[in-house]
Amino acid sequence: MYNLKKIAPATYLMEKRPGMNVPGLIIATEDLIQEIDFEKPLDQVRNVAFLPGIVGYSIAMPDIHWGYGFPIGGVAAMDPETGVISPGGVGYDINCGVRLATVPETLSCIQGAHGEKLLQKIFELVPSGVGRGHKKIRGLSNRDYKELAEKGARFSIEQGHGFAQDLEHIESNGIIEGADIAAVSERALERGKNQLGTIGSGNHFVEIGEIEEIYQSEIADSWNIKQGQLYILIHSGSRGFGHQVCQDTLDHFIGKGYSEGLPDKQLVAAPIKSPDGQEYFHAMATAANFAFNNRQMILHEVRQAFHEVLGIAPEKIPLIYDVCHNIAKFETHEFEGKKRRLCIHRKGATRAFGPGAEELNPIFKKTGQPVLVPGDMGRASHLMVGKANPLTWSSSCHGAGRARSRVKSARTWKGRDIFDYMKKEGVSVMATSGKTVAEEMPDAYKDVDKVVDAVEKAQLAGKVARLTPRLVIKG
Repeated sequence: MYNLKKIAPATYLMEKRPGMNVPGLIIATEDLIQEIDFEKPLDQVRNVAFLPGIVGYSIAMPDIHWGYGFPIGGVAAMDPETGVISPGGVGYDINCGVRLATVPETLSCIQGAHGEKLLQKIFELVPSGVGRGHKKIRGLSNRDYKELAEKGARFSIEQGHGFAQDLEHIESNGIIEGADIAAVSERALERGKNQLGTIGSGNHFVEIGEIEEIYQSEIADSWNIKQGQLYILIHSGSRGFGHQVCQDTLDHFIGKGYSEGLPDKQLVAAPIKSPDGQEYFHAMATAANFAFNNRQMILHEVRQAFHEVLGIAPEKIPLIYDVCHNIAKFETHEFEGKKRRLCIHRKGATRAFGPGAEELNPIFKKTGQPVLVPGDMGRASHLMVGKANPLTWSSSCHGAGRARSRVKSARTWKGRDIFDYMKKEGVSVMATSGKTVAEEMPDAYKDVDKVVDAVEKAQLAGKVARLTPRLVIKG
């Protein structure tokens, strides 16, 4: 058992043990710690602290749960000179992330037959499910891949899938610099060829709902968020392309012995400065740019669905923000009284820059950046604003976090009409696989309200609006 010491509201210290280069830092309330089995994820927090060049803390967010090497909900900063870069600290779904847009209508326009028709149209336009590609959009050529790597989300916008102003509402303007398609395997290129504009499976989704409550009206007004209006929430990543980049790198790193001396070989990591570390970063950045384009094209198709079914012009559906939550990025942070360039691993965690951050575009520089926290398809999600907490390298949680494994959830709901159950709860769900829906039922997740309360108490981000789902597309 770990003896966690409370050092601030919703903030606990895990003291250093032999082999740990830094202490652990756990963001959670007492209720969350008692509710969920923290022991195995805390083992992973401890293991991450063994990595060479880690500075500050090995950090866990309140949505923490067991992951590959790093816990999901884990954050770690590495010194670029002495530190390492770890595929397990990014995850298989590189730049899995969330995108929020708003619709200038209220819930009444999607009730009854209109809502069902809209749901069906989105399901037709946005492929979902394991391995499914997009039949309507031509497959990516080698030239397309090169442009995508160099331009980020601007690649899709130049193809007519969105608007130039969308870029101002995407983390890092929709591009991770340093991408290089030459660092990516032929197998990865083949897997991603037809997957732009697709959701995938697992916990990915397209969700339409209502902005139920506003907590900070001044910030909501500046972001053009209004109580009662509709929203679109998209959760997806780099699909098979990013998965293959991760697997290729893990195989290569383990084969070269980079896991030796670590408490878990899943933490395998190469020195950031090494050719292997640099090659992974180039490949990861390419997959991240693929993911930005994926969400850009999904939003384009959802905008088209609203236009075809409800007559709402695509340009009337503004993008509010798009955030990464599986990424390693170079950022400048103050540490030990000096500004230092660090490689920040966020795996199941979201950047949460505050007011004045240099990288933010003017509208968000005044307020702090939007932080998107999806919950589950039956209860709620949250829109928050970053507070730039230095303890967590300006990071926040990325969702509710699983409370029950996929296997246990599927077993719990076996034999029940899950679609009818959700309908009675006020949410219409459409999916390629009933099994996926059973794995993703609301009780498989922690209560997102409790998770964001912990985030707010720890001063990582502040609540701006609460969102409630009404129409959901799953894989």
